[in-house]
Amino acid sequence: MNQTTYEKLQYHELKQIVKSYCVSGLGKQLLDDLEPSSDIEVVKNRLNETTEARAIIDAEGHVPFLGISNIQSIIQKLEKGLMLEPSQLVSISDFLRGCRRIKKFMLNKEFFAPVLASYANSMTEFLSVEEEINFSIKGNKVDSGASKELKRIRNNIESLEAKIKERLNKFINSSANKKYIQEFFIAKKDDRYTIPIKASYKNQVSGTIVEVSSKGSTVFIEPNTVTKLHGELATLKSEEAIEEYQIIATLTGMILENLHAIKINIELISQYDMVFAKAKFSKHIDGIEPKLNDFGYIKLVQCKHPLLTGEVVPLDFEIGKDYRSLIITGPNAGGKTIVLKTIGLITLAVMSGFHIIADKETEIAVFENIFADIGDNQSIENALSTFSSHMKNISEIMRVSNNNTLLLFDEIGSGTEPNEGAALAISILEEFYHMGCITVATTHYGEIKRFSEIHPDFMNAAMKFNSETLEPMYKLIIGKSGESNALWISRKMNVRENVLQRAKYYMENKEYTLEPVNESKIRKPKTSNEKSSVKYEYKKGDRVKLLDYDDYGIVYEEMNNFYNVIVFHNGEFIEVNVKRLSLDIPAVDLYPEGYDLDTLFIEHHTRKMQHDIERGSKKALRKIQKEIRKNRS
Repeated sequence: MNQTTYEKLQYHELKQIVKSYCVSGLGKQLLDDLEPSSDIEVVKNRLNETTEARAIIDAEGHVPFLGISNIQSIIQKLEKGLMLEPSQLVSISDFLRGCRRIKKFMLNKEFFAPVLASYANSMTEFLSVEEEINFSIKGNKVDSGASKELKRIRNNIESLEAKIKERLNKFINSSANKKYIQEFFIAKKDDRYTIPIKASYKNQVSGTIVEVSSKGSTVFIEPNTVTKLHGELATLKSEEAIEEYQIIATLTGMILENLHAIKINIELISQYDMVFAKAKFSKHIDGIEPKLNDFGYIKLVQCKHPLLTGEVVPLDFEIGKDYRSLIITGPNAGGKTIVLKTIGLITLAVMSGFHIIADKETEIAVFENIFADIGDNQSIENALSTFSSHMKNISEIMRVSNNNTLLLFDEIGSGTEPNEGAALAISILEEFYHMGCITVATTHYGEIKRFSEIHPDFMNAAMKFNSETLEPMYKLIIGKSGESNALWISRKMNVRENVLQRAKYYMENKEYTLEPVNESKIRKPKTSNEKSSVKYEYKKGDRVKLLDYDDYGIVYEEMNNFYNVIVFHNGEFIEVNVKRLSLDIPAVDLYPEGYDLDTLFIEHHTRKMQHDIERGSKKALRKIQKEIRKNRS
C-alpha cells in the first residue's frame, strides 16, 4: 500500500470523518498516524475494540471524557527540565481526574466490554497529586492557602498597599495639591502607585517620575511620602515570588516523579478516545463488524460506500473463491468506478478497525498490499500521457505485488490504440493472475471480455442498465457480460437503421464495404480563368495611403498589367501593388482643371531649365554643355 492508493480510494477523507468524533487531540493524533494493518490478528483486535466500544455507546449513550485534553506539550516541557506554570498544573490535574473517571467507568463495563475494560487496569490513579494541585492552585494562580509563609507575606503586602493608598489619597485630597493634579485617581504604573500630575507642575511635586503620557501632558509621579513604603513592598513581592516558585517546584516535582505512569495513562486515554470515535462513527452509519479471512476471499452483501450520502444502491460482490479475477463491463457513468472504490475503501476501513455499512454475512480479506490504478494519471510535470502514466503505475505495482495483493484497475489498457490496448491489458491481467493476485478491473474492450469468458479463473460482471429510461442502475451483476449499449441507445435516438445494421455487421465480421460514392452527390468548386477585378483604377495625382509604410504618397504612373502602380514617396518612385494601397483623396478633388500634374514630381530648378531649353535660351544650352564636359572629365 502507498499514499497513491490512499488518495485514489479516499482513505484519508474517511479518517477525517472518524476523527471528527474524537474529544481530544490525543485521539486525533492516533487517527492521523493510523494505517491499515496486514496482520489478521491485529485487525481482529481492532474490530473487537470498535464492537465493544459500540456496545458501550449503545448502552450508555456517552463516555465521561470531561477534562481530557492533549497534555503532550506539557509533558515535553517537563522532560526538558522546565518549570510548569500554574495553568499547566491545572491541565495536568484535570487530565488525571479525567483518567480516574474513565478508569472507574470502564471497570464497570467488564461484562460486555472485557478487552476495553482490561486496559483500565493499567491506568494509574493520582488522587493525592490532583488534590495537592487543586489545593495550591486556584484560578490559574498560586493560592494564598498553599503555605503559611505565602499567606503571611500576602497579608503584609495587602496591609502595605492599603497604607500606600491611604497616603496617596491624602495627597489627592489636599487642597494645596489640587492645582498640580491632572486626574484625581491613583494610577498603578510599572507595579508602583502614582498620581497623574500636570507636566507643567512636575518640578513643584516632590517625588519620582515613573512614566510620562504619550502626549507628554501628564507625568505619573510617585510622591516621596510613599517611596520608602514602595521599597518595603518590592521586598515583600520578591519574597512572594520565591515562595510561589517553591510551591510550583514542589508540584512539578510530584508530577515528574510519576511521569512514566502518567505517560502510560496518556497512551491509554488516546487509545480510548480513538476507539470510541470509531464506535460513534459506527453508530452514525449503523455499521457492522464483518467476518475476516487471510486467503483473499471477499464477499460484500448489501454493502455501501462509507463516503456516499443520499440514496445509494447497495453492492453485492464476491471474489477469491471460484475465480480470482473479475472483469466489469458496462456503459460510461454506470457505476463501475464506484464499485472499485467501494471494494478498496471498505477493505482499507476494515483493516483499520472501522465498522462498515453492510449485511452481517459480509466477509473481508486482509491483504498485505492493496493497489489502485483509477482515474486520469496524466503528469504535466513529467510530460507523461495518460496511457504512459498508467503503464508506469502498473509497472511499479507489478514490481512490488505478491500473492497477498488486491488490485483495482479502472479502464485497463485504455488511452491507446484499441487493439494494442486490449492485447496489452489481457497480458497484464494474465501476469497478475500467475502472480496469485486478486484482481478487479473495468473495461470497454470486447477482447478482454471474451478472454475472461474462456479463462476458468476469470469472471465477467456487468453494471445493470435501464433500457427504458436510458439510465444506469448502479447495480453489479456477476456472471454476465455488460454491453456499452451504444447500438441500442443510438436506435432510441432515431439513428438510421441501415447505419446501425452496418455497424452491427462490422462488429461481428471485421470486414468493411468500400463502395465508391455516387459522383452526383459530390459538390465541386467552381473554376474561373477570369482575373479578379479591381474596384478602383488609380489616377495620376491621386493621394494614396501606403499600407506597408503607414504613410502617404502621390500616384505617378497608373496601374500596369501586373496590377502595380508607381507612387512618388519621400522623393522616390516606388512600385506598389494595388492591394497594398488605399485611396485617400482623388486627384480631381486636389487640383484645379488643367493643372500640370508633372510639377508634383519635378523640382523647381529642373522645371525652369526645361522651360528655357524649350524657348531656345543660349544660356541654358551653354550650362548643359558645361555639365556634360564636367561629367566626361
